[in-house]
Amino acid sequence: MFVRYQAAQANANGNFPGVFGLVNGLRRRGELTEEQEEFVRVNNAWYNAAYTDPSTVDPTVYDREVNPGARAWFKAEATHLVERLPGYLALLDAHGVRWERLTSDDPGRILYEDEDQVVVVPHSAAAFDCQLA
Repeated sequence: MFVRYQAAQANANGNFPGVFGLVNGLRRRGELTEEQEEFVRVNNAWYNAAYTDPSTVDPTVYDREVNPGARAWFKAEATHLVERLPGYLALLDAHGVRWERLTSDDPGRILYEDEDQVVVVPHSAAAFDCQLA
């Protein structure tokens, strides 16, 4: 089983950014309070140390021309990573950013895999169970 937290609606490019992309977008636009900024700084550093960035293993994994629509999913057993997400989700809620939780046994064609995550090109949206927040 795999789980993904992402935007509830597609962005202007037709993509559904994941939770980290959504929060980092708020950060880039200067929309975070000092407390929220500190939360993101500390927790992003923790995530960067806790698991591999797939693009450091395969620089083409998120290339939009090579792998259109590629997106990362946590493995259900990566509880040490998923248990830190509620803080990010609360931050999105505080800024009115709608997100959804997807689960799937088969989210797509696997491009990258490690013990905590997969990056896939999705089969279709119909393959997911979705819970809106």
